[in-house]
Amino acid sequence: MKAFILAGLLAAASPAAALSQALEPVSQSNIVIGESFSLDAPSLGDEREINVWLPPFYDELEEPLNVVYLVDGAQDQDFVHIAGLAQLGALSWQYEPFILVGVQTKNRLLELTRPAADPRYQAQFEDQGGSEDFLAFLTETVIPFIDSRYETSDRRALIGESLAGLFVTDTFLYVPASFTDYIAVSPSLWWDEQATGQEAAALVAAHDDAERSLYITMADEGGTMQAGLDHLLEALEAHAPEGLDWIYVDRSQTETHSTIFHPAALDAFRTLFTLPPYEYGETPWYLVEGGEPPADEDAPGQP
Repeated sequence: MKAFILAGLLAAASPAAALSQALEPVSQSNIVIGESFSLDAPSLGDEREINVWLPPFYDELEEPLNVVYLVDGAQDQDFVHIAGLAQLGALSWQYEPFILVGVQTKNRLLELTRPAADPRYQAQFEDQGGSEDFLAFLTETVIPFIDSRYETSDRRALIGESLAGLFVTDTFLYVPASFTDYIAVSPSLWWDEQATGQEAAALVAAHDDAERSLYITMADEGGTMQAGLDHLLEALEAHAPEGLDWIYVDRSQTETHSTIFHPAALDAFRTLFTLPPYEYGETPWYLVEGGEPPADEDAPGQP
């Protein structure tokens, strides 16, 4: 018993314990990564959270910015980690800076799917088939709100994963003029017995030649996910219009459904919003084997 009491006294009297009790921050504040709004969503009969990330130098820009619209973009969904990629691009100039707009979903199966025709899906999933209403909210409410508030270009991208990836794919196929760029990550092409993939050939063949881009990638899901994608890829190979720049990245050997979104989004931004390599200028002396600092201490090349 005495040993336990002595050990407790020694722990309480240790320098580390005393230091932890004495430390107090000089100041404290919240970390703010963007602006959050609540918008009426007439087509959904509801209100939705809209989150906006701007490049840190937004007020200094002379040119309007492209906008990336993120489905499942609430603060407790995918907004924060995709905002990190937007920040990475703005700091490193790996790709063009853009405005990120996260759009909240609530009932994802309802809001991100087209109405099922297969009786099995109708019976199994009562709440489904409302993607037209969600798209109307995006195009009739969210986009006008963003365009009226920020300096935006004519280039608008739509990104989403899983059911949101299905929504991206369906929007590209059925209403292609809604956005200029589409990023579909592991889209849920199993939906309604692969209806999206089955109908893709006729839909793509009817597209005009306007300049658009489609980035699509799939992880190791296999099964009807991959089968639906295979139908879509066949349609693109056979019927893609001249103005469509499309790319498929096979991640079946490297990613799962849980791991694919973040690395795929980074690659998509690098691919669709590419910038020429950053010009660092003359190589500084300390990066050259055996280099010597310049004689003039004020000369370029000082770290």
